[in-house]
Amino acid sequence: MVRRDEIIVGLDVGTTKVVAVVGEVRENGLLDVIGVGTATSTGIKKGVVVNVTQTMEAIKRAIHEAELMAGCTVNAVYVGVSGGQIKSFNNRGVVAVQNNEVTETDIARVIENARAVQIPADRQIIHTVPQEFLVDDNDGIKHPVGISGVRLQANVHIITALNTSVQNVVQCAERAGLHVLKASAEMLASSLAVLEEDEKELGVVLVDIGGGTTDIAVFYNGAIVHSAVLAVGGDHITNDIAVGLRTPRAEAERIKLKHGCALSSLVEDDETIDVACVGGRDPIVRKRTLLCDIIEPRMEEIYRLIEKEVQESNFADVLGSGVVVTGGSALMPGMAGLGEEVLGMPVRVGLPRPVGGLYDLVKAPPYSTAVGLVLQGAVEERAPIGDGKRKGRGEGRSWQLWQRVRVWLSEAF
Repeated sequence: MVRRDEIIVGLDVGTTKVVAVVGEVRENGLLDVIGVGTATSTGIKKGVVVNVTQTMEAIKRAIHEAELMAGCTVNAVYVGVSGGQIKSFNNRGVVAVQNNEVTETDIARVIENARAVQIPADRQIIHTVPQEFLVDDNDGIKHPVGISGVRLQANVHIITALNTSVQNVVQCAERAGLHVLKASAEMLASSLAVLEEDEKELGVVLVDIGGGTTDIAVFYNGAIVHSAVLAVGGDHITNDIAVGLRTPRAEAERIKLKHGCALSSLVEDDETIDVACVGGRDPIVRKRTLLCDIIEPRMEEIYRLIEKEVQESNFADVLGSGVVVTGGSALMPGMAGLGEEVLGMPVRVGLPRPVGGLYDLVKAPPYSTAVGLVLQGAVEERAPIGDGKRKGRGEGRSWQLWQRVRVWLSEAF
């Protein structure tokens, strides 16, 4: 396999599967998907590594599959972090403007000031996302460079994670022979892939329903204002089906993917499904409405938990764009309809935004996070994966400072 200098790899290490997406940045700056790999994950529970060996092997399989498709060697990745260990809050920083005109140095200083907040020793800040800047009494500023003033304030959204949780995910990737360029919150990555800019401006809730967790991110005025992780996801639906239909868990997952529906009104009374029995007994025939009667209450519960979280965020009244649902469970018919009934606002299923290359292979909700990680890498820098170095790296403090500022700003848009 050849080595390519302009590729970026997103690695989504999820509860039920590991997804690797390889993107190539063309000379005109556009992005092509050139490789995709997936592998069943058994070493993750609710976003937390519980078996390093199994997780490492799943990462290896996904990366190998992506390498074969892309025809290149992958040595470095952007990896996603999720799970109940993710917590967030809003904060602000204030500094005096040097020379009465805002520069990149001032932005870096005010964001550093906003980050100077006491957090538990077992946690680390993984994102400081600018929401808006204020120069003197002027608010709502997104790009303050060049504006005259004496006082600069930054309102930011800070996302933290447990040190051990991040380290375990990074360790699994490194044991699989990869260099982790950055560990990012999956809700931010998914938002890059599926949300439109006008949705972020008007107010929108991103809901990423994974296998073990559901990530929530609220955007308003173009920036993230609230984020949270619920310890419930698609695996709970699978377990309900396994118990309700008395079938093995693997069969329950197959039935969910093939016949599942979140809204019973969409299913005809005479529709039936074949269900394998525990212990190898002959399959039995069940009505599909019975399956929906199992799925719908669980999904309604998840939507109720989302509604509660949004209400507690104090932004429920400004969500002009409603809700965007993505993740593996978003594939089920009726997800948007049930969401609209429960939440009382518009709901759409979010697909990764169109890119070039093998886009058809990732044009589905389960790939939103991995595609978002690639997009995030493309925004931040062009990272050649072959040797782990980045093109265009300069020398000197001023260049490094601008790189930091550019990363902080890129996370907000």
